[in-house]
Amino acid sequence: MDWDKLRIFHAVADAGSLTHAGEVLHLSQSAVSRQIRALEESLTTTLFHRHARGLILTEQGELLFDATQHMTKRLDAAAARIRDSEEEVFGNLRVTTTIGFGSIWLAPRLPKLYAKYPDLNLDLMLEERVLDLPMREADVAIRMKEPSQADLVRKRLMDIRMQLFATPAYIESCGMPDSLHDLSKHRLICQSTDATQVSAGATLVREIMSYEIGRTMTVNNYFGVLQGVLSDLGIGVLPDYLSQDFPQLVRVLPTVESNEVPVFLAFPEELRGSRRIEAFRDFVVDEVVAYRKARQSSAAS
Repeated sequence: MDWDKLRIFHAVADAGSLTHAGEVLHLSQSAVSRQIRALEESLTTTLFHRHARGLILTEQGELLFDATQHMTKRLDAAAARIRDSEEEVFGNLRVTTTIGFGSIWLAPRLPKLYAKYPDLNLDLMLEERVLDLPMREADVAIRMKEPSQADLVRKRLMDIRMQLFATPAYIESCGMPDSLHDLSKHRLICQSTDATQVSAGATLVREIMSYEIGRTMTVNNYFGVLQGVLSDLGIGVLPDYLSQDFPQLVRVLPTVESNEVPVFLAFPEELRGSRRIEAFRDFVVDEVVAYRKARQSSAAS
């Protein structure tokens, strides 16, 4: 198969239109159409169903599009490594992590990264779904569990625990609980045990719920839980890493917490040596070290 025709096919399949693909490729619609027709003839199959609203892939077209997607991701990875300079850090880096960790811990620290590498462009993908790094859905991930894929470089950053927090205003208004039984008099803000989250967090919530909590507010990520707590709505189940950046919050029931949750940074083996990956990894590791030292200092005082 002709590589140029495959490139044009991929653009058409991605755009769903000859016209839009032509605009992306800087080719006329007729030129794109000729290339697609020639590819179909070489494969002796139909790749698109044509109708007034655009193009839909046939079953054979879906198979080919899946293959070209894999090729495109591999070529993007190769191009990224070629562009990486030995001394400069620039270009795009796709980082995925959870909504809570990305918005509460990572994002506030990024000005330091940009100050050092102003030409680095981050694409932060914050979601609870675990993206497939070997398939290049992202370049680097920070995950709340050890990655299972064998072809990933991984580094354990730290361990976190889920704990209970509230604002001074809420405690003044509703009182400080002395035991888990007292939580029945309060509103609990947490993720639903059915929501995608770290298992240790879900286990802690189930334990607390066994004490007949009558008033609850559930949010599908920890950033939302934090906003509820900051709005004086109740006592929230939140990761302990926020205590450093939100010192105004009060720890509730200090003996109540989840098991440890490991936090890992991971990236595909094929990106080992990428200057962008190295820069981001070193930045995160330095911030974790600073975070640990600050916590130790706070605990000592």
